[in-house]
Amino acid sequence: MNTDRSGLATELRALYPALADLDESALGAVLDRAQVMSVPAGTAMFGEGSPCRQFPLVLEGSIRVAKASDGRELQLYRVTPGESCVLTGGCLVGGRDYPATGVVERDARLVVLPKPVFDELIATHAPFRQYVFSLFAERLTDLMALVEAVAFHKLDRRVAAALLGRGKVVALTHQQLADELGSVREIVTRVLRGFADQGWVQSSRGSIEVLDAAALRRVAEGL
Repeated sequence: MNTDRSGLATELRALYPALADLDESALGAVLDRAQVMSVPAGTAMFGEGSPCRQFPLVLEGSIRVAKASDGRELQLYRVTPGESCVLTGGCLVGGRDYPATGVVERDARLVVLPKPVFDELIATHAPFRQYVFSLFAERLTDLMALVEAVAFHKLDRRVAAALLGRGKVVALTHQQLADELGSVREIVTRVLRGFADQGWVQSSRGSIEVLDAAALRRVAEGL
């Protein structure tokens, strides 16, 4: 491999341990057939009903995966460096089209494996096969938690939980927060207005400032 390809191989091994035990020749053969992509924020990686033909490995940035229905959108998960899209893996294994959408949220750099390369790794490389199937278990747990939250938790608890752990200033509009929670902007705005009246948050254009994280945590925990 040349110097650039060698650096890329080192980066992949660091982020994706399932590829770490491929020797230089084997990983080089994978990269020779892969595509390195730089994709700006806002780019649609796939849409609902579109064919699934490649498996992305994220080196930088993030991809937001969501399900839309009746003009509303529910975020399923994000894919960040060192992670992979479970829907893509499932569609490739099952030979199905995408059931959701994936949009680049932050400028991304990806190594994209064509389906034949993905299939060969699944068939011949046990650590990669184990990695892909472990994605299913991890994301299934996440999705079950999401279903529980949507079905059983009050929206105020979900809004409070969504604001925690993101720093003092959360760079989200009310609409973006509603999309993430699978709700509508008007209801989320009503909840945030109630939080603001309590002195817990302060909304401004394009962001929400957390003034009392402890109070939000009590709400999130149902206390």
